[in-house]
Formats: sequence, C-alpha cells, structure tokens
Amino acid sequence: MADTDFPIDNPISAWIWDAKYRFKSPDGEPIDQRAEDTWRRVANALAEPEQDRERWSNTFYEALEGFRFLPAGRLLAGAGTGRDVTLFNCFVMGTVPDTLEGIFQHLKEAALTMQQGGGIGYDFSTLRPQGAPVHGVGADASGPLSFMDVWNAMCRTIMSAGYRRGAMMATLRCDHPDIEDFIRAKQDADRLRMFNLSVLVTDDFVQAVQDDADWRLVFKDKVYKTLPARRLWDLIMRSTYEYAEPGVIFIDRINQLNNLYYTEQIAATNPCGEQPLPPYGACLLGSINLAQLVDGPFSKDAQMNTDALDRLTRVAIRMLDNAIDISRYPLAAQRDEAHAKRRIGLGVTGLADALIMIGQRYGSNHAAKTTALWLKTILRAAYLESADLAAEKGAFPEFDRKQYLAGTFIRALDRDVRHAIDQHGLRNALLTSIAPTGTISLLAGCVSSGIEPVFSFQHTRNILLPDGTRKSVDVVDHAYSVFQQVKGQNEPLPDYFVDAQSLSPDDHLAMQAAAQMYVDSSISKTINCPPDLTFEAFKDVYTRAFDLGCKGCTTYRPSDVRGAVLETQAARPVSAEVKAPADEDTDVVYMAQPLSRPDSLHGSTYKIRWPDSDHAIYITINDVMRDGRPRPFEVFINSKNMEHYAWTVALTRMISAVFRRGGDVAFVVEELKAVFDPRGGHWVSGHYVPSLLAAIGEVIERHMISIGFLPTGDRANTPQQLSAKAVGRQCPKCGSANFVRQENCDTCQSCGYSRCA
Repeated sequence: MADTDFPIDNPISAWIWDAKYRFKSPDGEPIDQRAEDTWRRVANALAEPEQDRERWSNTFYEALEGFRFLPAGRLLAGAGTGRDVTLFNCFVMGTVPDTLEGIFQHLKEAALTMQQGGGIGYDFSTLRPQGAPVHGVGADASGPLSFMDVWNAMCRTIMSAGYRRGAMMATLRCDHPDIEDFIRAKQDADRLRMFNLSVLVTDDFVQAVQDDADWRLVFKDKVYKTLPARRLWDLIMRSTYEYAEPGVIFIDRINQLNNLYYTEQIAATNPCGEQPLPPYGACLLGSINLAQLVDGPFSKDAQMNTDALDRLTRVAIRMLDNAIDISRYPLAAQRDEAHAKRRIGLGVTGLADALIMIGQRYGSNHAAKTTALWLKTILRAAYLESADLAAEKGAFPEFDRKQYLAGTFIRALDRDVRHAIDQHGLRNALLTSIAPTGTISLLAGCVSSGIEPVFSFQHTRNILLPDGTRKSVDVVDHAYSVFQQVKGQNEPLPDYFVDAQSLSPDDHLAMQAAAQMYVDSSISKTINCPPDLTFEAFKDVYTRAFDLGCKGCTTYRPSDVRGAVLETQAARPVSAEVKAPADEDTDVVYMAQPLSRPDSLHGSTYKIRWPDSDHAIYITINDVMRDGRPRPFEVFINSKNMEHYAWTVALTRMISAVFRRGGDVAFVVEELKAVFDPRGGHWVSGHYVPSLLAAIGEVIERHMISIGFLPTGDRANTPQQLSAKAVGRQCPKCGSANFVRQENCDTCQSCGYSRCA
C-alpha cells in the first residue's frame, strides 16, 4: 500500500491501518482499498439497527472521516466484516463461587471470552484463603493465588495457541486474609505475568490508615489476622514503589457513584481499569479526537470548537448504542447484561495535543479547568442524546426512574439534563469512560494518547512494509507537526510544550481528578513518577488521589528492580519479527520471516549431570545481536547417552525455531520449568528439579539472565546478574531500552509492542 493512499501524510499511520484495521480476505487480499472504505464499512454496520439506514450511515461516516471519532480497535477491525468476533473490548466475568466445580466452570468461561479477543477482569475475593478447611474432603484450601496461577496458564495458552495476546485484571479486597501474599505476588518476576493486579481499597481501610488503627483480615466473618492498617498500606505502597503493582481501586467510591447502585455491586474492572463492571459486564469503547476539533491552532484565537464537540458527541453515542445490537458475545450472560443496561464508554484522545494547540501547559490549573470544561460538554451532550434515544427507542430495561435520578452522580448533573432523564428515561445506564488509545491514536496521525501527556514529540521507528522491506520513518507528535506547519521549523517551542519527563506527579493527578468529575465510569491513566522520588512522597500520591476524588490510582516509577522506562533518546530500529504493534486493543499479532543467521555466533555451553543418565548432558546456547543487545538465537543439546537422542533433537529444533521468530520468548523457560516427570524429579545443586526438561529450562533461564535478556527477579545477585541488571529494562520484542508505562500498559516506543503487566 502506498503512503499516498492514506488520508494522513504519515507512514506509520498508514502502516497501522493496513496491518490492523484494513479488512482483508482470508488470503490477504485487501477488501478495504482505502481508509475511506474502512470508515464506510464501519458506518454501514453501525447503521443496521436504524430505520433510515442510508441517512445514518452517511452521518456516521462524517463522524469517522478524518479520524474525528475513533471507535476502539475491536469495532474498527470487526464491524461489517461478518467475522465471528465481539465488538466489545473487555469484560468483567461472573462471580467465582467457592467450589472446585464452580471455579473451573469460570475458567472455561474465561477461555471462551479470551478466544474471541476480549480482555477480562476477575475478583478473587470470593475464594477462601490458603489453609482454610475444605469440609467434606479433609483438606485445606490452596487459596485464591493458586487459582490465579491456573488462570495465568490458561491465558498464556490462549495467547500461544491463537493470534491475540490476552489481558486480565485480578482484584482482591483489602480485608481478605491472603491480601499480603496478593500484594507480593508479582515480586516474583515469573509469576502472574498475564495479570494486572489491583487491591480493592475500602473507605473503612483508608480511615483506619489515617487513624493508625488495627485492621482485621476476615473471610465469612472469621478473623484470620489483625495487623496495623498502616503496615498493610505501606506494604501495598512499597510493592507499588518498587514493582509498579498492585494498583489501587477505591471500590466504595465506585459503588457509591455508580448510576446503577440500586441493581448491581461492582468488585472488578477491565484490564486497564477504565471500566468498573458488574459480573458479566462488558465495555464498549470509543474516543473523540479532541486534537481535530481545535480551531486556529497556535493562533491568538485558538480554541476548542465546542459546538462541533457537542454534535460529534451525540453522533458517537448513537453509534456506540447501535454497536450493542450488532455485536456478537462470547457468552449469553454477557449479551444479557449488555442489553439490560446498554453501558457504553465514550472518551477522548488527543487531549494533551489539544491543550498544546491552544497554548495551555498540561498539568497547570488552567489546563485542568479547560479539561473539565471540555469533558463537561461531552457529558452533557452524551446524556441529552441518550435521553433522546430513550424517547425514540426506549430506555435501558433496568432503568428505574426514581432510583436512577436519586443517584449521587446523577444529582450533580445540570437541571435540564435531569429533566430530560425524568421525561424520557435514558437509553444507556452509563455513558463516559476514558480508555487507553495507544494504537488508534497513532492511526489518527500520532495524536497524544487518551488523557496522557505527550511522551515524546519526535522519535524514529523502522516499519516493515508488505513487500518485506524496511523503512525508517519519523514519528512526529501531531501538535508538534502542526506547530511546525504554522510557525515554521526553526521556531523555538514555547514553554507549554511539555512531555512526560518534565511533569510532576501532582501535574498528572490534577488532570486525572479534573477529568473524573465529568466521567461517570472511570479513567485509565498512569501517574509517572521520577526515579528519585522518596518512598514517603510516593505514598502521598495515592493519598492525594483519594482526597481529589479519583476512583483509583496507578503509578509507575523507574527503579532498580524494573529498570528505567522513560527514555528520551530516539527509538531504536524495530526487530525483524514485528509487523504490527500489539496493545490493549490488538486484534492480530503478525509474524514475519525468522531472523537470519549470521555466519558466526557467540554463545555458552553448560553441563548438566542428571541422576538418571550415565553421561553428562551439554547444552549450548548461541546468541544473536539485535540493536546492540544479545538475545538467544539457537540451542544445541549433546550427550553420549543415545536414549535421549530423538527427543533432544526435536526439542532443540523447536526451541531454536521459537527463538528465531523473536518476540517475548521467555515463556519457553516457564513452560520447560513447569514439566513434571511422573517418575519423580531429583535434587540438583541443593534444590528440587521436577524433570530433566525443567533442568534444561533452568539452564536457558540462567543464560538469559547472564546476557541481560531476563531481569534477575529475586534470584541471587551473581556478578553476571548484577551486570544484567545494570543494563536496564529492555523491550522483550525488539530489545531496545525504550519501554514506557502508559495507561496501565508497558509499551515500546521503538516497535509498538505492548503488554499489560
């Protein structure tokens, strides 16, 4: 596809459209010839429930045109294709019963949901703690974390078997007896990698921390432990300070402000946290591109076109409402829940760019007030449109006029909005949410993502073109590009051009709190903290988030454990294996040809003595240099013992094939170490190894750590490991030290790889 075929003169935007959102036949032939065809396909699909389809299809097309309204990735990729996919991004699954049969039934439901591409959230607080008696079988419970391990393995299997990376959120109440283990769980670098973790913090717990009171850990009225509330709070904060997990969800506030307080109880969110949902709740997302609605950017009269914002909001609400009716659902319970409440999540992207274009500094008081004004405009238009839709098509089935209007959030709305709800009802129970928009923001011409600040105004990426060649492109932030067009390339940047590196935690909090006032659901946002922020100051970020009315808080601070992530250097070239970025709304991860083998490689050979074998086993691992960093490339296993010949050859070929495909190959270690020999394992070097395959996995792991490909985790700091730690955190996909935490996801600024971690 030629770059000139795309409406934005930006190669990376055209590349993302072609790789992710362009409808193609099973053999790869494009059906969407131009971006305009994608807009028309989506517009036609969303107009299907309308009586006057042609009129609304044209109206929807106008909203999509120019990337003014950006439906989330599932909608862009799936609407109008006839594929058996859901148009919903994420789900919260059902309440897990405290029975073995019920637990594994819910595991099945999770697998079916993830198979269609939905991310999921689960509250594991309903499972009895570790060591609690299991009546009738004479055994003790293994606790919620053991079952989270099972979910984690399922998610990894779904990911490796299909073409879409899974994402999950796990929550646990702050008074659950296993909360301390939950908080520490991801301090083990190998554990629960497919999960985001968040503690459900209650108002009572916050009060106990403030009062320096004791806190009881309870399950079904039985007190298992009592400890100082501040000690538990400090444990949460210390883990988040060093490991960026768990996050904190102010669950009582979420339920108190929920429009549906009278009919549902929320205990979990979707993986990125912007949608607190009830059991089997689904989140359907879309974002208004604020950067496209600024009139006269960088002039003295620059301003947001609020009339256009009002009109676009109303059309977007109708589009998302229609998507509920045309979408497929992995489970019947999800369909029933979606139709009963018709929840949608309209948000924004390009906020930081829009502020820059009118001359306001992200994080300033002025910018916070402007953000609140824009989001109030969206909220008002959204509720008025939903009331009009209720008059036309009927209110959502669980609408109770008296109880709904008595809700805390609804009572704060403008009088005319409440009057419209009283007169007509409401089509959608909840309407607004601010989600991560990583890839669709790049698609729209590299506008800033969600409500996050601009991370970098300019960097370089190498993209892999359909013909197999590579092209180096400058990725230029939209506001920066417009500034150069208006003012000239030699004009110095004004002081309101701020990026993530120049902001304080208070700047981030001011923006999140300002937005939350006019968002009826929640917000996905990461509070980036400087590495030298003290622990005491770090704890205050969460306290201030609570005091400012936020519904949750997620921070990221570069540390010795996780490495530095806010890198300002130009991005390194993308690895050969990357064809498309994978992020929170990823539909397909594309694989290219294997990495080519140089004529000579450096490596190491390791010797294993296995008690069942008369001869030593020698494992050679060779590395290839990618972007100045070594990564494992191939494995050879040799031994005089011919008993193992066939399977060792097969094993080395398979592992080498995986290594040569690139990507996050650390799962090879996890899979090998998880193999148990039914005949039993052996004690090797002072610890139990469950199988010879597990021993081989340990060797590969040791090698990956020694070359800096894997972090050291909690292992002993050998000189090689200390050296690896000093290298800093790198992208598991392309190897560059340009990994950024934004919107609850780790994203590589070089190749676009992303994961919820």
